[in-house]
Amino acid sequence: MSAQSTFANRTLVIDTATASCSVALIEAGAVMAHAADSVGRGHAERLVPMIAELPDGGRAGHILVDVGPGSFTGIRVGIAAARGLALGWGASIGGYTSLSLLAARALADDDVGPLAAVLEGGHGEVFMQIFASSISPLGPFESLPPAIARERLGAMRAIGDGLRWLHAADPRAAPPGALPRAADAVLLPAALTQLPPSPLYGRAPDAKPQPAR
Repeated sequence: MSAQSTFANRTLVIDTATASCSVALIEAGAVMAHAADSVGRGHAERLVPMIAELPDGGRAGHILVDVGPGSFTGIRVGIAAARGLALGWGASIGGYTSLSLLAARALADDDVGPLAAVLEGGHGEVFMQIFASSISPLGPFESLPPAIARERLGAMRAIGDGLRWLHAADPRAAPPGALPRAADAVLLPAALTQLPPSPLYGRAPDAKPQPAR
């Protein structure tokens, strides 16, 4: 088997949509290698070295990237890296959402649904989406104020770092919740890994372009 055909059977997963930066190399439905680090806003500095430390420098015939929702900067860093590597390697590329990855992890451990995936969304809001036990979305994701998200959640099972904004008196003092991990992409149904590699921000960016003079 040639080196090129070996790489063709592998998938590199890049996840930088949240405060976590993680990568994984998947082959034949199994995780060959993975790495994860809590970097806050340091994705640009950490991502390329993490990929380089994977077997064969992470070389793969297909690349999966988290397209959001999440951090504006993190999402852009991950997608730019995925596009650049896909171009250089002649690899195919696809996207998945941060919320579906969280749901896949939780439902792999306990397949009782429905389940809500909840991530911090900025400006005091949270990103929230509900999934069936089959990891099928039961509706689009939304950016919601905590009070509305809490009402919709009710007694439903939930996962994600956004939960502390729903229940804690001081969210910043609450323990951090679950974040997406690239290695869990092996749990995603194929139908949820075919998004275009374009950002899904979930809300308007904080910075506005300057009007043309």
